Amino acid sequence: MSTRITPQGLRKFNFAMAGLHAAQALAIVVLAKDFRLPLTIPYLQLNPVTRGLETHTHTLGHLPLAWLIAAFFALSALAHLFVATVYRRHYEAGLGRGINCVRWIEYALSASTMMVAISLLVGVYDAPSLAMIFALTAGMNLMGLVMEVHNQTTKTTNWLSYWIGAKLGFVPWLVVGAYFLADAAYGSKPPTFVYWIYVSIFVFFNCFAVNMALQYKKIGPWKNYLYGERAYMILSLVAKSLLAWQVFAGTLRPN
Repeated sequence: MSTRITPQGLRKFNFAMAGLHAAQALAIVVLAKDFRLPLTIPYLQLNPVTRGLETHTHTLGHLPLAWLIAAFFALSALAHLFVATVYRRHYEAGLGRGINCVRWIEYALSASTMMVAISLLVGVYDAPSLAMIFALTAGMNLMGLVMEVHNQTTKTTNWLSYWIGAKLGFVPWLVVGAYFLADAAYGSKPPTFVYWIYVSIFVFFNCFAVNMALQYKKIGPWKNYLYGERAYMILSLVAKSLLAWQVFAGTLRPN
């Protein structure tokens, strides 16, 4: 990637990214079969025989996996279109100061939706757990926003929010990993493609953190904030595309 990046060039790039995300959202909705996973909630019930409390599960409904995939593409498409049009002046002013608020808000929604989809694939069906996974992933990304806002007023980079975000974001991966281990030990292992999803998306999620670190340390071409901005866009597209089409090949492809 060239380091000669301009706000005008990024505007065109945002339009291109919006189109690619939107096209994939539409493709998933049109091509995918109707594959749904249960959304449940656990509750306690008294066993009149043993006089002990037992855990039971109530099914609240079923989530269409294809629509979850389409949702994170759609969120990205809307964010790219937003910063390239009505929010353009604020977006470009923010880039000049080393901040992009819209990016982190979009990630808080889209990356969290991605994490919910991955969790469902390993059997995390209960709504409270999924809500916590969503919230922790959103919190991780919002710490990225805090990092950029906070460091507007510091002479040297303050990394506190960076490390808090990293710790928040690591918890959902531990939870999904625990389900992998439980499935293997007590039940049936998830399909192989789910393991590939776990590894590949975990790697890409960490690439976002690396990109931020390179920006703040101003290493090589990352001295130009716009270079890191474009890298974020490419990472977002690749990570979402990789997850979507691995899920499509494994569960959503029509027979």
